[in-house]
Amino acid sequence: MVAELGHILLITAFVIALAQTCVPLWGAKTNNVQMMSFGDQAARLQCLVLIGAFALLTTSFIRSDFSVKLVADHSHSAKPLLYKISGVWGNHEGSMLLWVLILAIYGAMVPIFGKSLPASLKARAIGIQGLLGVGFLGFLLFTSNPFWRLSPSPADGAGLNPLLQDPGLALHPPFLYLGYVGFSLSFSFACAALIEGKVDAIWARWLRPWVLLAWSFLTIGITLGSLWAYYELGWGGWWMWDPVENVSFMPWLAGTALLHSILVLGTRHALPSWTVLLAIATFSLSLIGTFVVRSGVLISVHTFAVDPQRGIYILSLLALYTGAALSLYAWRSRILQTHNSFEPASKSGALVLNNLLLIIATSTVFLGTFYPLLIEAISDNKLTVGAPYFDKTFTPIMIILILVMGVGPLLKWNNETSTKAMKIFSKLFGFFVVAFLLTIALGGSVGGGIGIGLALYLLAGVCFVIIKRRHKLRQQSAAFYGFIAGHLGMAVLTLAITAMTVWGGDNAARLKIGDSLTIGQHSFTLTDMENGRQNNYEYLRGTFKVEKSGRELKSLSAEQRYYPVRDMVTTEAGFNLGLIDTVFAALSEGDRDKGWVVRVYYQPLVVWIWIGGFLIALGGFISLADRRLRFRPAQEEA
Repeated sequence: MVAELGHILLITAFVIALAQTCVPLWGAKTNNVQMMSFGDQAARLQCLVLIGAFALLTTSFIRSDFSVKLVADHSHSAKPLLYKISGVWGNHEGSMLLWVLILAIYGAMVPIFGKSLPASLKARAIGIQGLLGVGFLGFLLFTSNPFWRLSPSPADGAGLNPLLQDPGLALHPPFLYLGYVGFSLSFSFACAALIEGKVDAIWARWLRPWVLLAWSFLTIGITLGSLWAYYELGWGGWWMWDPVENVSFMPWLAGTALLHSILVLGTRHALPSWTVLLAIATFSLSLIGTFVVRSGVLISVHTFAVDPQRGIYILSLLALYTGAALSLYAWRSRILQTHNSFEPASKSGALVLNNLLLIIATSTVFLGTFYPLLIEAISDNKLTVGAPYFDKTFTPIMIILILVMGVGPLLKWNNETSTKAMKIFSKLFGFFVVAFLLTIALGGSVGGGIGIGLALYLLAGVCFVIIKRRHKLRQQSAAFYGFIAGHLGMAVLTLAITAMTVWGGDNAARLKIGDSLTIGQHSFTLTDMENGRQNNYEYLRGTFKVEKSGRELKSLSAEQRYYPVRDMVTTEAGFNLGLIDTVFAALSEGDRDKGWVVRVYYQPLVVWIWIGGFLIALGGFISLADRRLRFRPAQEEA
């Protein structure tokens, strides 16, 4: 009965979502207070119903109920409890249920935290949020029912994809979805404001904390995904420009631009048109990511489904939602015109330039990701776009962006002179020049000098802001400290990427027991190979003695794992993460007679890449504590 009850709850949620769409939207049109307030109750109820459905699916996985097809296809009785639970969303149907649950949670937050919003604006936003739910609940019910029964039920399940049997699955997708789906609120409120015919500073200030929340969760999700891929896939990199990585990165870039645009709108009453367009584009990019991993368009270890019919359904939703929003935007474009202006050499001007660079960067990633698909579709020729393309196109944009990030916060909002702005920039740029020349003098490369120089330049900009406000640090807002954490995280990230890319190294060879590989001052010696078995896999474990300049370090263990249920072999890399040096070893095929293929890496400061990512996310969460982001009733505003 658990599966049947779950199915009934999904149908109930679909009906509630339909009512949530129609009733409050009509109530807002006719100024019917009761119909508008109905949306509040519907949003809460839909959330509770979907929590119940998700709990029932989780129960089926924990109990290993193999009469449920999803459990039979993606679980196994011998799996540890953690992977039974995380396996709920380690597949297409379960991940989509998590997607609509988070969508409903965000929808329920509107009546809870938006009690002081104008009733018609809130009703329309809740109605549009309900419309999003209708589309994706329909997708679950008609193409991807997670409660589908299997008869006769098998004695045991097929097991979870071994690559997903990792604690990373328990954290990475939920955080990623909290970011992806969180941008639905910016989409809903953008459409609601367009219908209302009013996009103003109050709208921007209420929306900003929700954009911050989604952006911060997405930052954590991307950072966790990078860390997970680093040690799980055994390829020794923190980012490989995989197409599915890219489709999570594009909403982050657009969301960063949206954050800064909302700041300008809320402070200077400027850029309403641009802000609304970014709100629509950011969520649309999230929908593109959802389409890509479920359509089979792109093949990756990250993808959940390869069913073109499912892809067509999501593509239709993407076209419907984005097309309707853009049509509404075009219809209401006249009301978004503003006559507010600002000097280019000002904080407002820097934020606008920041926006333009982020959108160019997003377009660059979009082109590199989807251009090969277009070429293949029209000519049957396969084209691969990888790191060389992004190094030559994306990196220069980021260099200019960091230069703007460093100087922008030091400028005044709207009355800075060009001479004063250049003076501030010159002081900061001096740190870049000193770091660049010092790196070259110490034998570093030009690329290393540029990276170190940019990190120090950005760090100096943060320090200058702190010094400028040193007498009133206790009176500064939470947003100020969030800015400090975010920009500091970006400086740390820049430094770490530079160090790993420029001064790291790798080597590979076929080793027998007793053989060694060297990278610079590090030596890796294969000392032992051991076979063993765990609950649901067999392993071959290689142990490596690691030395640096003759001094023995902590040994490494790398594994090859064989999962009989899935008949699949995975690589579990061995690594010693250090704040300064990180060494890494991955074991591949071989035998005792010929030896085993081994790849080893030395990566300085790599751990600071993830520390920098978490610092950036922390900056977003700190900013959420700012009192100015709390919406107050209109009479308090007066």
